[in-house]
Amino acid sequence: MENLNFKLIYRFLGVTATLNGLFMWLSLPFSLYYDEPSKWGILSAGIITIAIGLLLYFFNKPDDKNIQKKEGYLIVTLGWLTLSITGMLPYLLSNSIPSITNAFFETISGYSTTGSSILTDIESMPKGILFWRSATHWIGGMGIIVLTIAILPLLGIGGMQLFMAEAPGPSADKLHPRITDTAKRLWLIYVLLTFVEFLLLKVAGMTWFDAINHAMATVSTGGFSTKNASVAHWNGAPLIQYIIIFFMFIAGTNFVLTYFALKGKVRKVIQSEEFKYYLYGILAISTVVAITIIFYQDPNLQTSINHPMVWGKTESAIRHSLFSVISVITTTGFVSADFTMWSFFLTALFFSLFFLGGSAGSTSGGVKIVRHIVMLKNSFLEFKKSLHPNAIIPVRYDGKAVNQTIVFNILSFFILYMLIFIIGTVILAFLGLDLPSALGACASSLGNIGPAIGSVSPVDNFNHLSTGAKWFCSFLMLIGRLELFTVLILLTPFFWRKN
Repeated sequence: MENLNFKLIYRFLGVTATLNGLFMWLSLPFSLYYDEPSKWGILSAGIITIAIGLLLYFFNKPDDKNIQKKEGYLIVTLGWLTLSITGMLPYLLSNSIPSITNAFFETISGYSTTGSSILTDIESMPKGILFWRSATHWIGGMGIIVLTIAILPLLGIGGMQLFMAEAPGPSADKLHPRITDTAKRLWLIYVLLTFVEFLLLKVAGMTWFDAINHAMATVSTGGFSTKNASVAHWNGAPLIQYIIIFFMFIAGTNFVLTYFALKGKVRKVIQSEEFKYYLYGILAISTVVAITIIFYQDPNLQTSINHPMVWGKTESAIRHSLFSVISVITTTGFVSADFTMWSFFLTALFFSLFFLGGSAGSTSGGVKIVRHIVMLKNSFLEFKKSLHPNAIIPVRYDGKAVNQTIVFNILSFFILYMLIFIIGTVILAFLGLDLPSALGACASSLGNIGPAIGSVSPVDNFNHLSTGAKWFCSFLMLIGRLELFTVLILLTPFFWRKN
């Protein structure tokens, strides 16, 4: 392993752990304010994590500070594992989640912004722990933004390849040529969106504690709620749900486009091919769902919504349709109603949305819309090539030709994604889940969605899964969040060969 600069890798992990420990202490004021015993667990977890981070940082001074591709893959994957392993300490040391398996599952579900949970009574948890739980979303969401826009393209993978200098997309208008400056601007947008949503939710009627937690979970497209019923708790407050709908939509949009919009360059947003598919797709699917609810509604719908219709049946159907569709497409995973109770048709429709994902360069998980666009265009071109075998017809995206290497990368990603989904479903079935639950748990974990179908539906959780199934779902969350190749390449023998 002489070709790997381990000192550089350990130093980066040290910085990651130190920052994570400092973030833990942000939960302390909540525990102190509510005078909770969990404050000692949070304090101890922060001390241990920061100590580990400082030791890794100061005892590893690399001679060469240049990050090569191999180091990049290891830093990204081990960085997420470092976050997850140290991030479960507040749960364990406060005895809020005493099981290591459950604590790790809840933690990696947070950092990967999946939102799947093993908690059966969220509202009984200490406030400091609930804040930390939401904070894991927020940290992971921003980490993903920096990763997908600033780091993965340098490694030659990820949906944001289409925004690199040599690829089509708004490449001529990068946020800033330097990664550090790009990261700073993205952080500012991320913090701004979180703060604005927090204020709006507070004004709309949430408590300040619920507002800050839901703002962090929305902007990160995570989905952890402070209520057992998730956002369905506020079914009698439509304004709260509309605010969350709007910010889920923004969080699922490419952050580069959000930056352009804030700068007044709205034309760049409108001209984006991915944004058009994203916007019109959501509107079209939501319309189908709303019409189905209104005219072909399952009798169980009233039970799943569980409140008297506000502003009439039509408004409620439109709101719950928009909320559920955007929540699944952006992989946020908030719940306002149990879509599996509406009809078999809508259950199947929502399951198909598990494989869509939000925009590249957003906090959303999943396959990403841009990949679907390129795959569809490439498929139609194959028909043309069948009629004109000698013609050279490139795939065009945003009016520019897409490099054939990127097309092959996207096709490889999709094939690998579906292969992992099939194998993962079989493994989860072997580990004790019935077929619908295995399909749902696998698709949800791999796509970082949260609620699924079967026994892991929007009104259930993952607590009943076996220990093996929980660890396997945790693995799926990690590889899904880090765009498959980043983690899986570490499992190949040629990665570890000396150059």
